[in-house]
Amino acid sequence: MMVIAALKNVAAAATNAVQSAAAGHGVNPVNAQQNTGTTSTPIMPNGAPGTPSSKAKEKLMMRTKVVVALYPFRAIEGGDLSLEKGAEYEVLDDSQEHWWKVKDEHGSVGYIPSNYVKEKELLGLQKYEWYVGDMSRQRAESLLKQEDKEGCFVVRNSSTRGLYTLSLYTKVGHAHVKHYHIKQNPRGDFYLSEKHCCNSIPDLVNYHRHNSGGLASRLKTSPCDRPVPPTAGLSHDKWEIDHTELHLFDELGQGQFGVVRRGKWRGSIDVAVKMMKEGTMSEDDFIEEAKVMTKLQHQNLVQLYGVCSKHRPIYIVTEYMRHGSLLNYLRGHETTLGSNVGLLLDMCIQVCKGMAYLERHNYIHRDLAARNCLVGSEHVVKVADFGLARYVLDDQYTSSGGTKFPIKWAPPEVLNYTRFSSKSDVWAYGVLMWEVFTCGKMPYGRLKNTEVVERVQRGMVLEKPKACFKEVYDVMRSCWSQCPETRPSFRVLKEQLINVSQRLLND
Repeated sequence: MMVIAALKNVAAAATNAVQSAAAGHGVNPVNAQQNTGTTSTPIMPNGAPGTPSSKAKEKLMMRTKVVVALYPFRAIEGGDLSLEKGAEYEVLDDSQEHWWKVKDEHGSVGYIPSNYVKEKELLGLQKYEWYVGDMSRQRAESLLKQEDKEGCFVVRNSSTRGLYTLSLYTKVGHAHVKHYHIKQNPRGDFYLSEKHCCNSIPDLVNYHRHNSGGLASRLKTSPCDRPVPPTAGLSHDKWEIDHTELHLFDELGQGQFGVVRRGKWRGSIDVAVKMMKEGTMSEDDFIEEAKVMTKLQHQNLVQLYGVCSKHRPIYIVTEYMRHGSLLNYLRGHETTLGSNVGLLLDMCIQVCKGMAYLERHNYIHRDLAARNCLVGSEHVVKVADFGLARYVLDDQYTSSGGTKFPIKWAPPEVLNYTRFSSKSDVWAYGVLMWEVFTCGKMPYGRLKNTEVVERVQRGMVLEKPKACFKEVYDVMRSCWSQCPETRPSFRVLKEQLINVSQRLLND
């Protein structure tokens, strides 16, 4: 797991070095087809092409590591340290993936969530409120329309690696969002209109704050009160939560495992609390697993904060997702979502990214479906309840002949031998895609479970949803190969769907 984390850190460092160049040095790896002749060779912050030399890497490792806070963080537990957005901190120990020991300008020392900071030298555009990173075109449009302010804008990574796109909301003519590629000329200057060039992207944004310069509107504001990411656990090395620290509110729903209620931890952090029915799961085994699961962290996984295991019933405490299950969200917003094929595809890609992360960490979900994904603000979709099915004691749920078993999401090897793997998750993901593109219809309609099993055994698959592109349905069908080995991995599926999105939808 640490090796994977290290590889991710190296990749992130390389990407952010490029963003740093764009923000402060006026250089950017731009696709030659979208500008007037520059190449796509990455430019390092010192202006030299390619990767840094081994001596430069050694020097980088020996120097003092300074990070900048991207989000505020209020320390509640002893040993943690509060973060002030934009302030700098010296890293004393980054040996753990999710919580680092740092020192602030006053000499105070404590642990902070590593996903709340960025190394100063690699900060790039991330220090600006208007930069939203990998947010998709569809989610950017939804966010800006929700703000409903003339001249509201964001800058995001383009679907073409190394490029950036400015998305701008305007009410001129009618309320809509315009998307502009940020280009570079041969001198390395950035522009939206060739008449108005600037040394860096921040300079370009500042110019267009005062001059429309060919845009539909001046750049006036960026979305405010954007959500902060969840932390891996509520504090450094904390997975056991005292139930007296939780205030429980309204019921969010009921599931196989028990009632889910909205809550707050220590009056400050919104959480969802799953109150497990006694006797429904192998409790001791799950509690041990929970220690590991709190360390799983991805933007498209519902974060497990910890458990309350000292009293019964056991509480499972996770991040709170304001719009609830993806299934109910699809059904409740069918009139608006049904015609927005781009947003439906983006939801599928988000789930795929979360599942690709679980796949890399050798985690099998076992019950992937739209009902087990949650929707948060800004149309963020996250996979929930991963691995939970493994600890269920109810035979009606765990046996393929049981009345509660998710037959309609199960591949032949699960129906015949109860053989779960990442490839059985891939089959279920194909069914989830079908759910998304039908806005929450029941797979196989009113067919009984026995009829569904017979169809699956005969190689029959779900029909193409009306709102679904053929290219998307082809990916869907590849998930339903009878042989697990011939189904694509989630890593491959993610790349395929991103490529389909780029071909079918304008960026």
